Amino acid sequence: MGGIFGVVSKEKCVFDLFFGVDYHSHLGTRRGGMAVYGENGFDRAIHNIENSPFRTKFSRDVEKMDGYMGIGCISDFEPQPLLMHSHLGSFAITTVGKINNQEELIEEAFRKGKTHFHEMSGGGVNPTELVAVLINEGSSIAEGIRHAQEKIDGSMTLLVMTEHGIFAARDLMGRTPLFIGENKEGHCISFEDFAYANLGYKTCKELGPGEVVFVTADKVRTVICPGDKMKICTFLWIYYGYPNASYEGVNVEIMRYNCGRLLAERDDVEADCVAGVPDSGTAHAVGYANASGIPFARPFIKYTPTWPRSFMPPNQIKRDLIAKMKLIPVDPLIRGKSLLMIDDSIVRGTQMRETTEYLYENGAKEVHIRPACPPIIYGCKYLNFSRSRSDLDLIARRVILKREGDKADDPEILAEYADPDSARYQAMIDDICKELNFTSLRYHRLDDMIESVGLDPDCLCTYCWDGRE
Repeated sequence: MGGIFGVVSKEKCVFDLFFGVDYHSHLGTRRGGMAVYGENGFDRAIHNIENSPFRTKFSRDVEKMDGYMGIGCISDFEPQPLLMHSHLGSFAITTVGKINNQEELIEEAFRKGKTHFHEMSGGGVNPTELVAVLINEGSSIAEGIRHAQEKIDGSMTLLVMTEHGIFAARDLMGRTPLFIGENKEGHCISFEDFAYANLGYKTCKELGPGEVVFVTADKVRTVICPGDKMKICTFLWIYYGYPNASYEGVNVEIMRYNCGRLLAERDDVEADCVAGVPDSGTAHAVGYANASGIPFARPFIKYTPTWPRSFMPPNQIKRDLIAKMKLIPVDPLIRGKSLLMIDDSIVRGTQMRETTEYLYENGAKEVHIRPACPPIIYGCKYLNFSRSRSDLDLIARRVILKREGDKADDPEILAEYADPDSARYQAMIDDICKELNFTSLRYHRLDDMIESVGLDPDCLCTYCWDGRE
């Protein structure tokens, strides 16, 4: 995923920028970066944060960097922010999103002129630089931002820092959030609204879908008005969001309590305790326990002192191993017990299967699994929430392929598998339960999950569950 943060102040801003970016560390695992502008012009620092948290890697940069404007990011993939110079002037840029048509856009840029790309990311063109190239096709930065967003198939939220202020743009469909905070010295721009609470800012604006604003220390000016249609990612509440965060007025922690409550209201399982797979499953489990009367417990404790979330290598086998290494069992809460475990989701199934086997190895009598969202049938097209390269990485799609063969990609058949009241849906759940060796399996229904959020269903992106764009 990734997260972004920016500051424009009458005073030096590096301290606020440093901590504002750091508060987004839960959104990415590979790169961190900051760029500032001050009396000496632009300055930038980028570090790999796979083996050490952002705060540790950037502590020395904070002492050296100086400026009254700055932008920064936590990224799952490409290094950024980038510094650019063009006919629009010098600027720094950082982005959050996904570009599905990147190769086509690169070829089009080559056809239009002698464009070349400097920044390479994993052997390919850095997507953030591609966005900058698209912006440079406009006659102004604001026009260029809208041009880039309209050309991109996927999503794109971004910050562009010039010598005079920061342009902040929310994705055309509002799939990711963007907030403006204010204090007496200036403004900040943030993916997460909680990220600036301890820095003394108060929310003054949440950007609408496609809205572009120009932010200075003194004011926030809308340069492109918001659209009237929104498709914010529902998975922000289920998994990505930090418990303190709110999107469109809905708090993450409260939404997760609602998820657990509605899961419990449809369930009749008997268990000794309810537990959440740390960290995002915990609040869902609290909501379930409160509604069901089954005691909440923590049979796994996540060991965080030397295993920060940022230590997550891109290799999936190593990721699965490290996910297991972080969880330490509490024997008296497992041995001989019937456990009901709630996780945010089941994607590939690997980690949940290993977690269940681990519980059995430690003496669990039964392991009932209750994911806090419906079966994931389609890979995300918009936010890189999964590293899946194919829909067949998803356990639900693998089960459907086994059951349907050549008809496995038929839209009408897939729609049946997404319908929790259909026979095909129940057969898929039974197969997943058997394959992953659960005692029982019941997913959160899509209609209940939407109710858990409480927003108009037309405002929510549910593509990964039902394929609706």
